[in-house]
Amino acid sequence: MARPLHKLTPNGVKYETRPGRHSDGGGLYLQVAPTGSRSWIYMFKIGNKRTAVGLGGYPTLSLADARAKAEVCRKWLAHGLNPLTESRKEAAPPFRVAVERFLDAERLSTWKNSKHRDQWSMTLGESYCKSILDKPVDEIGTAEVLAVLKPVWSSKSETASRLRGRIERVLAFAEAQGWREGKNPAQWRGNLDAILPPRQKLTRGHHKALAYADVPAFMASLRDRIGVAARAMEFLVLTAARSGEVVGARWDEIDLKNRVWTVPASRMKAGREHRVPLSPRAVQILEAMAEVRRADHPYVFPGQKAKRPVSAASMEMLLRRLKAKTSTTCHGFRSSFRDWCGDATPFPREVAEAALAHAVGDATERAYRRSDALEKRRELMTLWADHIGGEDKGGKVIALAAKRG
Repeated sequence: MARPLHKLTPNGVKYETRPGRHSDGGGLYLQVAPTGSRSWIYMFKIGNKRTAVGLGGYPTLSLADARAKAEVCRKWLAHGLNPLTESRKEAAPPFRVAVERFLDAERLSTWKNSKHRDQWSMTLGESYCKSILDKPVDEIGTAEVLAVLKPVWSSKSETASRLRGRIERVLAFAEAQGWREGKNPAQWRGNLDAILPPRQKLTRGHHKALAYADVPAFMASLRDRIGVAARAMEFLVLTAARSGEVVGARWDEIDLKNRVWTVPASRMKAGREHRVPLSPRAVQILEAMAEVRRADHPYVFPGQKAKRPVSAASMEMLLRRLKAKTSTTCHGFRSSFRDWCGDATPFPREVAEAALAHAVGDATERAYRRSDALEKRRELMTLWADHIGGEDKGGKVIALAAKRG
């Protein structure tokens, strides 16, 4: 008896979120990953071996197009041909096309904004991968990958490491699509690690940072400044947060009563919600910002444009005006804070790393450590505020009402 076909519907596919394989019949499946990304596969048997060939990602490849590709696979089987082999022969695209299809699929499944795609497109484009862009993905081997990596492996170690990982991801995607098979030539362990030297790890000085002993003097000069950028910068230093987290801070994330700022997972680099205990000075800044808040403005630190926050660039400009650019960056204050934690406090490493929203330990250890040590971190952040001068004596925050900029 012939197996029924066309079990799925376009709407059913569009809204299917359950991880696993969902059969359309005749060997065609919609595969839903735990991350929510969806793709089409065709499953078949040759002898006693069950094999799958990737047909493409959804929604780039519609249900109707997936059915058409599955029908081609069934015809290959009827003629004694292997659909996996035949699809590779017919469809192995050049690397540049594989990159575009990978970026389309990845953006739809996991990326929060277009910035990620732009970064990947740049590193996987003409800047570094020119020699392999027009080469079919099934013809890219270790020699081709090395030709891309060697020119930058020592001089731009961080960029080279990311580049290698991104090439590996694209080639793994190509294998899943049935365009290539065999060992991934961009794989590090058991392959490139035998050829290339380990990359030089970045030191904490990658972002220019003030010595923690110099931060109090900087904060004193900062408190003499009025304006949104100055208060956002001060709040950044007090909370040891990233600039993107601070400029994007919204009033619905602030709990002044309990003195907690909750940054949602969607705005965190690690994709996990992060609670920030607020020192008295940080609360004072927020109360002052609340006094001058426009009712329809969602951001704690408003910019000049309607319903837009102050920009990170305005804080960098403020650093230049304070003549601190040569010795620090906005991100560098996180390094100042971390050095102070390790050198001048008795708090354990886990508490300091949690304050920076860094993951500590392996996945199993993190699964058992449910608490985010909020109260211990509150003590730590209050000590930090005291060290850098966490009290406003001149009313500069309130002066914000007279001048916003």
